[in-house]
Amino acid sequence: MKSVRTQVVIIGAGPAGLLLGHLLQREGVDTVILETRSLDYVQQRVRAGVIEYGIANFLEESGVGSRMRAEGLVHHGIEFRLDGVSHRIALSELYDGRTITVYGQQEVVKDLIAGRVVSGAPLHFDATVTGVEGHLMDRPTVSYTSSEGEFQITGDYVVGCDGSHGVSVSSVPSEFLRRFERVYPFSWLGILAEAPPSTEELIYCRHARGFALYSMRSPTLSRLYLGVSPAETLNQWSDERIWDELSTRLATAQAPPIAQGPIVERGITPMRSVVVAPMRYGRLLLAGDAAHIVPPTGAKGMNLALADVRLLAPALVASLRDGDERPLDSYSSDSLRRVWRAEEFSTYMTQMLHPHPSDEFENGVQVARLRQVIDSLDTARALARNYVNLSSL
Repeated sequence: MKSVRTQVVIIGAGPAGLLLGHLLQREGVDTVILETRSLDYVQQRVRAGVIEYGIANFLEESGVGSRMRAEGLVHHGIEFRLDGVSHRIALSELYDGRTITVYGQQEVVKDLIAGRVVSGAPLHFDATVTGVEGHLMDRPTVSYTSSEGEFQITGDYVVGCDGSHGVSVSSVPSEFLRRFERVYPFSWLGILAEAPPSTEELIYCRHARGFALYSMRSPTLSRLYLGVSPAETLNQWSDERIWDELSTRLATAQAPPIAQGPIVERGITPMRSVVVAPMRYGRLLLAGDAAHIVPPTGAKGMNLALADVRLLAPALVASLRDGDERPLDSYSSDSLRRVWRAEEFSTYMTQMLHPHPSDEFENGVQVARLRQVIDSLDTARALARNYVNLSSL
């Protein structure tokens, strides 16, 4: 087994792990990033697409936001559809002129990988982490295998950015972590279609047949979702059925039919909320999906992950360069306050927009809640603030 020494070992090459590596390298901290998946897989997987106002500024200030600013789609509002009627929520007017940017997570990842390659800092794909040990010692170790053999990396800290089922979380004895979880009675069927967006802003639709979301990734690619039963499979959804259902749920008397095109990617994602606490065990820190998952209705997943890193990077620098442990000591509690706030907003959005399959009382409450957003300026203003900039509040 070959041995390597570094300062911070980062497990996971998603937005959180890559941005953390970028920020630490800028401060002269040596890092190694390990990713189980291949480079092609990481760069092509379609995930989140909405970047909050403060997080977009953070990416730009970090030196990795130039393409996002050039190619991202800036939105000043969102649209709710209820009972076949459109209601626009003017986000910028409601919240100090601030905007959201639609820019795919895979594009953020491409930008970060490009910067990492230019820096020459270690970034290993197809690297299977087999163990994390020594959490409570001065120098924990990470073992991994790749086509080049077996390796053991020793670092001052290990940061787990490898998801809720990754090695990082599972390496912590269960008695030291609490896992809070909620599973929702529906899933999202998502498609990526070669079709020009039929709208300039995201559309959230609550329909008697179920939820629908119309979003976009570029002037030629549309990203659309349908709320479906968790028991359903992709085999039950032909292209024709998908487009028919989207057209039915999103229809209004005023809007033209949605543009259709070849479906180039599809998948079904169960809806769930997860919080792992604390986000630190000895010299292992957790960030991104390793520590929390939110239903995507509130557009908070990637924003939360990058907000973790915004807090964690300077805390690691303070410890490694200045010997100041206080920022790391408060990292978990400070992050979790933001995480629970995002969980609350994501739950609010999810429960407001997804008809319950069997609880008619709940459905009545949901419609009343959505009508309050539509009719009450104060309620709409609160929603705008949370939607646009929650991870920076």
